[in-house]
Amino acid sequence: MPVHWYYNREALDADYPDLSTCQAPLSHHPHSILWRSEFTPVSEKADILHEQVAGAGEYDPTLWAEHYIGLMLTPDWHRATYLEEYHRAFFNRYASGKKLLKCGISDEHIGGLVTAPALIAALLSSDHRQTVKEHVTLTHRHSNVLRAADCLTRLIQAISEGTLLREALMKAAGDWSTTCKAETESRQPDRTVIGQRLSPACYVDQAFPASLYLAWKYHDDFPSAALANAKAGGDNCQRGAVVGALVAAEVMRTNSQFNINPFPLD
Repeated sequence: MPVHWYYNREALDADYPDLSTCQAPLSHHPHSILWRSEFTPVSEKADILHEQVAGAGEYDPTLWAEHYIGLMLTPDWHRATYLEEYHRAFFNRYASGKKLLKCGISDEHIGGLVTAPALIAALLSSDHRQTVKEHVTLTHRHSNVLRAADCLTRLIQAISEGTLLREALMKAAGDWSTTCKAETESRQPDRTVIGQRLSPACYVDQAFPASLYLAWKYHDDFPSAALANAKAGGDNCQRGAVVGALVAAEVMRTNSQFNINPFPLD
């Protein structure tokens, strides 16, 4: 988490030479964009900064949106000092009288995929592509984000049904990556692929292929996947949610056959 938004990887290495342990963030972030990010709620109804699903048995977009609104408007529920653009826009549109299910914006960032794995995991086994599409559309009404969300859903479902991660990528992610490209890039340094070939930024057309690259390369090693994603810099927090979901699904599916802990503490 402390290395999110580090686009200068030399600074990342200098400030956090060891990412294998939990540590407090430094007092200064050299690439923070908080200084240029502001949020002025249109009314008290949109004030989500304050001072700083499974319960229904099935997914209902209206219930989820109401729950989301209720939590975000509760003082002290979160302690975030930065909220992504889609949060800010959603609540300003909501406070302005937009219909509940029409408050999302055309946001093209990978953050739109972050809640999809948890939603899929919370629901009974089935094809959840339409459900995920409805869910992501609540906040991210962008064709590339919806396309990536659909691909991520198909990948997670395939892995949960017994397909190996790399095999699932070959079958379900052809419009984002190819086997030949994945094999070639996996032999290159991560910072060459993410930084030179692909942007480390949050735009989904770059961030999602970067996530798939890391998932392919580290398909059977969750700790290495998590560390490689963090060290790649840029918008690694959101990207890490996608990488982590895919690799964890693979490792847990494989290791559960042998009752092995996929997340050794050492």
